Amino acid sequence: MPFRLFVFDLDGTLVDSRKDIADAANELLASCGADPITEALIGRMVGDGAATLVARAFAAAGRTPPPDALDRYLAIYSRRLLDHTRAYPGVPAVLASLRSRAALGVLTNKPLASTRRILDGLSLSGYFSDDAVVGGDGEWPRKPDPGGLRYLASAAAISLEDTLLVGDSEVDWRTARAAPAAICLARYGFGFEGFPLERLVPADRVIDSPVDLLRL
Repeated sequence: MPFRLFVFDLDGTLVDSRKDIADAANELLASCGADPITEALIGRMVGDGAATLVARAFAAAGRTPPPDALDRYLAIYSRRLLDHTRAYPGVPAVLASLRSRAALGVLTNKPLASTRRILDGLSLSGYFSDDAVVGGDGEWPRKPDPGGLRYLASAAAISLEDTLLVGDSEVDWRTARAAPAAICLARYGFGFEGFPLERLVPADRVIDSPVDLLRL
């Protein structure tokens, strides 16, 4: 049976935001006298929310974060939000095609205001109704808690059995498992590196590009 609801992670799934996130983290580290860390390493830190990202970045740099580190990071990142961030190739066409046959949603641990700015700035917001975008600072706990995913299914009046969560990280995989819902992992996303492949089961989908979703 075709899925009737597609719920997308944002960073590493719909958009490639790694450079802007890394630049913001390294600007914060530099302001605290720390050496920069690589973009690839920072990419592997993304997925559990900004506070965890900041803590991981300072740990990797061998420094103790100041009390206001999170607020400073968020302010820096807000200035860089769309410097380099772009939708992955094929994403708009895939969303347009899926919208004709299913409901669409976004579930991210990124703050909602930043999420909406990215979706607006990349002309992606038109594919998602306002109540179908859930950020990490809203009513529901952050992923891997399944509350946000369950809400999106309930709001769309679609069962979790007919719902596919599309993400790029173990956090997304755990969220789908907990809901429970089906999962499709984006191997092209920067959160996929280091994913424990031995945990995948035959029903778990893996794609190498957004357009692969249309061939599931």
